[in-house]
Amino acid sequence: MSPLNYGLTPKMKPLAPKRTALVAALDVGTSKIACLIGKLKPQPPQDVLRRRSHAVEVIGFSHTESLGMKAGHVVDLVDAEEAVRHAVDLAERSAKCQVEAVIVSMSAGRLSSELLSAAIDIAGSTVTDRDISRVLAVGSRQSIHDGRVVLHSIPIGYSLDDAHGVRDPRGMLASRFGVDMHVVTADAAPASNLMLAVERCHLAVEAVAAGPYVASLATLADDEADLGAAVIDMGAGTTTMAVFADGRFIHADGFSVGGRHVTLDIARGLSITVQDSERIKTLYGSVLGGGADERDMITVPAVSGEDREAPRFVSRATLTRIIRPRAEEILEMVRDRLAASPFAAELRGRVVLTGGASQLTGFADLAARIFGRPVRIGRPLGIAGLPDAAKGPAFGVAAGLLVYPQLAHLERFEPRHTRQHKAGTGGYIARVGRWLRESF
Repeated sequence: MSPLNYGLTPKMKPLAPKRTALVAALDVGTSKIACLIGKLKPQPPQDVLRRRSHAVEVIGFSHTESLGMKAGHVVDLVDAEEAVRHAVDLAERSAKCQVEAVIVSMSAGRLSSELLSAAIDIAGSTVTDRDISRVLAVGSRQSIHDGRVVLHSIPIGYSLDDAHGVRDPRGMLASRFGVDMHVVTADAAPASNLMLAVERCHLAVEAVAAGPYVASLATLADDEADLGAAVIDMGAGTTTMAVFADGRFIHADGFSVGGRHVTLDIARGLSITVQDSERIKTLYGSVLGGGADERDMITVPAVSGEDREAPRFVSRATLTRIIRPRAEEILEMVRDRLAASPFAAELRGRVVLTGGASQLTGFADLAARIFGRPVRIGRPLGIAGLPDAAKGPAFGVAAGLLVYPQLAHLERFEPRHTRQHKAGTGGYIARVGRWLRESF
């Protein structure tokens, strides 16, 4: 087991620019667990998705029911471990390789942002990668509070003495070297228990990344991030958001209300089981009414499950009247959170919806009315090999975890003695080869 060190989650080694790498991504949600194994191949600069240095090809995929989770928190360690084992095993069989470490997403733990500055003395020498790592480390530790852990420490701009707004300080001269940072933190207990559930499966946690941040890496176009955009990841138990401006990740937030609350509202309103409620929501759920909804009838199964009991019928309009108030509540909570963020200054900023809960019919139109901004449904962009089942918004976080290693160099790297390769054959010869590559 590797506990959280100094309030920092693990940070992965930056991706080698000219090497192919295998990466395993694990999205442990309230209702589902998705595991993707991807091959990252170096590619020349692209006109579209310019920030990606590697092409991503999915070679292994699994999608299973989540167990032992509630609102993104581990509530039953044994069940959560079993579910993670099952998901990873299926992905390994699909990819025909053995997973040793995974990148894990996190959407629970009251994600929050802090903007801060840090500086170090470099005695008038040129700025090196080591200096950048040092100043990022100082900034990360400034944001540590009791009961909180740092998920991301991302520089927004550097300063050289009195000159601010430097984008790339490497090789430049200064006496005082500083950085303005965006730090994302979460409650320590949910992060620790999530890592524990994964590590009990004999898997190393290569990194823990905020769910809305990685979802944005998969679903946002570069132009949207440059002009200003917010990505809203709507899961079963949580709704989280990431805000971008000038191409930089500048704000994160979240709360524990999601699609499962809609499911429970339907179950209570129609007096049916949660399983039947989820099925009816998926097949017939909508947040906007239609002219024929009062005449369009839906069969409602009996709670007892007895065939002798006569089936009940409700109109589609009745179902919409149950769903819409909760959907409006969630979107209004998002609107209020965004209004308190830097996104409020960008009046034309686009909103991109991801997550399984965003798939309700009419959800984007309702969101556009409440936000007063253009809204679209976000799907993974520029990722080859995704099966049809994983091309929708429900898999934005899992796909984004495969993109995340390409942005790892922006953050502070925490050296440690775990194995850096995420997947492989696991044989003795392969391990010797790894040792030779990493040592010489």
